[in-house]
Amino acid sequence: MLDIRRDPLTGAVVAVNAERQARPNQPNQDCPFCVGGLEAPEPYDVRAFVNRWPSFPDDRCEVVLYTSDHDATFWSLGVDGALAVVDLWAARSAALGARDDVGYVLVFENRGAEVGATIAHPHGQIYSYADVPPNPLAELSTEPCALCAEDPGERLVFEADGWRAWVPHASVYPYGLVVAPTAHEPDLPLLGPASRRAFAAALVDVLHRLDALWDRPMPYMLWVHQRPFDGDDWPTAHVHVEIAVPQRAPGVMRFIAGGELGSGLNVNPVVPEAAASELR
Repeated sequence: MLDIRRDPLTGAVVAVNAERQARPNQPNQDCPFCVGGLEAPEPYDVRAFVNRWPSFPDDRCEVVLYTSDHDATFWSLGVDGALAVVDLWAARSAALGARDDVGYVLVFENRGAEVGATIAHPHGQIYSYADVPPNPLAELSTEPCALCAEDPGERLVFEADGWRAWVPHASVYPYGLVVAPTAHEPDLPLLGPASRRAFAAALVDVLHRLDALWDRPMPYMLWVHQRPFDGDDWPTAHVHVEIAVPQRAPGVMRFIAGGELGSGLNVNPVVPEAAASELR
């Protein structure tokens, strides 16, 4: 049973779900996401389904399969393949967001064993929350829209067709990235066809850059922040992707240690402008 708790000292919100403890760490048989596997009995291009080991009950957690090709990467799908994923993200966001018990939809991906991914097959997940979680809520509380006001300058990595990617001015991670439209677009379902294709092209570009940086698959965490689905206006909502890379050099992890967790002040060993230059 899910138990939502708030720490009285820090205010941190924690979802306690003992059923997750039984979740398998690694599949002990064939890949369940390959065609003919447990979660993909029939051929598919992209596919979404309810997570067997959800963090939240009532079918509010889903898995999104990007391709039936076990050895693919997101960027190797090309723009057309990536667009199919973006379209599915948007469709599932709209469907889940239309539920009365859902106020926020978070699309995300954990790629690589270094960040806890238990299955190598290209996939992501979607979590649906009853209320707006703390991190997106903090961003939504910033007025005016910080993304509209952003001028990346020498931190710019990519820009084309109304979308751009840059290393944040105060990036927590050495090779963190933000990918966002230059126009004030609120959420995935409202992105038009041209904007969705440009979004797909931007993701293909920057994720390819990450793998090319050290000529090896780069572990990363990726999430999409978008307008809540609780019926309020949320005028500052500006859809965007945040990418966190937990390595500071080839094979060298950038661990967030006690001094940072204890103080709330993170220390980034790579200058954001230098990271952007490398990625360019």
